[in-house]
Amino acid sequence: GVILLMFSAGLETNLQDMLKTGPIAFFIACAGVIVPLIGGYLLHSLFYGFSPVGSIEFYKAVFIGVILTATSVSITVQTLRELGQLKGIVGTTILNAAIIDDVLGIIVLTFVIGLKNPNVNPMNVIRNTVLFFAFSIIVGLIFYYIFKYLNSKYPHRRRIPIFGLALCMAMSYIAEKYFGIADITGAYIAGIILCNIRDSNYIAEKMDISSYMLFGPVFFASIGLKTSIEYFSLSLLLYSILFIAIALSAKIIGCGLMAKLFKFNKRDSVKIGVGMMIRGEVALIVSQKGLSVGLLDPVFFTPVILLILFSSIVTPIILKFLYREKQ
Repeated sequence: GVILLMFSAGLETNLQDMLKTGPIAFFIACAGVIVPLIGGYLLHSLFYGFSPVGSIEFYKAVFIGVILTATSVSITVQTLRELGQLKGIVGTTILNAAIIDDVLGIIVLTFVIGLKNPNVNPMNVIRNTVLFFAFSIIVGLIFYYIFKYLNSKYPHRRRIPIFGLALCMAMSYIAEKYFGIADITGAYIAGIILCNIRDSNYIAEKMDISSYMLFGPVFFASIGLKTSIEYFSLSLLLYSILFIAIALSAKIIGCGLMAKLFKFNKRDSVKIGVGMMIRGEVALIVSQKGLSVGLLDPVFFTPVILLILFSSIVTPIILKFLYREKQ
C-alpha cells in the first residue's frame, strides 16, 4: 500500500513546472526541510535527552525532524483553487516548493535510514545514494522513451498501467536490495519517470483504483492499529502540543523568511509559509517507514495523527483569512 501511494505521488508530480520555477521554489523548499528537521530534533532531544551522535537514540530524535519535513499540498491546492489564486505567483510557488520539499524529504529519509546502522560507513551511504540517483536518471531516460513509444503505439491500453506498476515494483526492489535505499524512494522515482508521458493521468487513475480503494485504506488502517494510546500521558500530551506548534511554525518561519529574501512582500511570504505547513499522507508514510526500521516508537504516531488533523483544518482557514483580508 505504501509503495503504491508513493508511486501515485510521483505520477502526480509536474516535473516541468518544478524545473521551471528555478532557484526560488528550490530554496524555499530547502528552508522548509532544514528548519523543521532541526526543530523536530531539538524537541525530541529536550524531552528525552540529547544522545551521542551516531547512537540509535540520536537517529530517533533526528527522525522526528524527518517526519516534519514533508508537506502535503493537496488541501492547500484546493483552497487556492477556490480562492482563484492557484495560478498566481504565490500559488505556483507554494505548489512547486511543496513538490521539491517532498523530494528533498525523501532524500533526507534515505540518508537517516542508511546511517542509523552503526556498522555502516557514512561515506558508503553517501556513495550509494549518489549512485542510486545516477542510476535512476539513466534508467529514467531509457524507460521514459520506452513508455513514450508504448504510449503512442498502444494509447489508453491497460498494458501501460501494468508495465508502469512493474517498473514501480522493480525500482522499489532495486533501491532497497542493491543500494540500501528506502523502497518508497524507488517507487516515488518510478512515478516521476512516468509523470510526463501522455497517459500518466490514465496510469494514475488505474493506480488509484487499487491504491485508494484497497491498499491505501489497508495502509491507513494498519497505522491506526499501530497507534498506541495505552501510554498516553500528560507528558505525551505536552509533547504533542509542542510537536504541532513546532511543525507549523517551522514551515512559516523557514519558508516565509526564504520567500522574503526573494523579494516577496511580507503578506505573500506569510501566505507561502502557511501554504507549506500542512501535513498529510507523506508524513504517515515516512512514520510507517520509521516504525518498520526501528526509528520510531508506536506511541509517537499519536502526535503525527494529531498534527495531520490540526494542520488540515487550520491551514485552509488561515489562507482564506489572509486572502480575504487583503480583498
